[in-house]
Amino acid sequence: MDKDKATILVVDDDIDILEQTCLILRSAGYKTLQANGESEARELLKSSRPDLAILDLMMEHMDSGFILSHQIKKMDPAIPVIIISAVTSQTGMHFDTSEKNERSWIKADVFMAKGVRPEQLIGEVERLLG
Repeated sequence: MDKDKATILVVDDDIDILEQTCLILRSAGYKTLQANGESEARELLKSSRPDLAILDLMMEHMDSGFILSHQIKKMDPAIPVIIISAVTSQTGMHFDTSEKNERSWIKADVFMAKGVRPEQLIGEVERLLG
């Protein structure tokens, strides 16, 4: 997929992280849609179909990212989803999509810890978009 035409939905309730992530993606040639939380993302998804989504896990609710990921995959299972979260550092809970058991209920293609380096993020985006 031509990255100049790929649109990435970025959802995070931390406006600084939201803006920073969108800036990284735009500087790499991607278009971005941004939402400051689960509710705003749901509204965007009514009229937009992103090529990929990057979601925070804990927003309005502890599981907002999981809920949005399920909604996106239900809308179109081909849309790759990356969940980026500080849940491990904040709660001690660890999530991973490498195990079949966790992939069965985590409807995301990649789960990354917050603090991800820009080149790591772009690498995952490029890999998922092919």
